[in-house]
Amino acid sequence: MENRHEVLFMQLNTYRSELLETVAGLTQAEAEHIPQGFNNNIRWNLGHIYIDQYLWIRVLTKEEMPFPSTYMDWFGYGTDPSRFTSETPTLSELISILQQQPLIIQEKYQDRMDEEYDQTEMGMHTIEQVLVRTIFHEGLHIGAIQAIKKQLVSAL
Repeated sequence: MENRHEVLFMQLNTYRSELLETVAGLTQAEAEHIPQGFNNNIRWNLGHIYIDQYLWIRVLTKEEMPFPSTYMDWFGYGTDPSRFTSETPTLSELISILQQQPLIIQEKYQDRMDEEYDQTEMGMHTIEQVLVRTIFHEGLHIGAIQAIKKQLVSAL
C-alpha cells in the first residue's frame, strides 16, 4: 500500500474516531431528538454517514454493499426519521457498525485504491477519490451532529 493510501486510511480512522467521540455518552432519546430548525436527528446522521461511504463505492465499483436495502429507506439522501420503524438500527447498533466500517473498507480496498473504474457523475474514477469525498462528507455530518448536540442542552 502506498504512503498516500496509508495517510488516507489514517484520516478515515481519525475522523471516524472523532465522530464516535462526539456521540459517546448520548442516550437513545437524545439521538432521536430533532431540534427546531433541523430536518434530522443524530441517529439519522449516523446511519447516513454509514451508508454514504458504501454507496459511493458501489456507484464506482458496481459491487453489492454490506447493508440491507432498508437502510436506504431510513438513511438515504432526502429521507428523514419519520421513515424509521422498529427495525431501524438503534444508536448503539449504529455506533457498532460505524466502529467496524473503516477496517472493513481498508481490508477490502487497500490493494485496489488506484484501480480505474468508469467515472462517476462527480468525476471520481478510483476508490481513493471516493474516500476523499466521503471523508469530507463525514466531516459535514459531524458538524451537523455537533450543532444538534448544542440544541440538546436547552431542549431536554
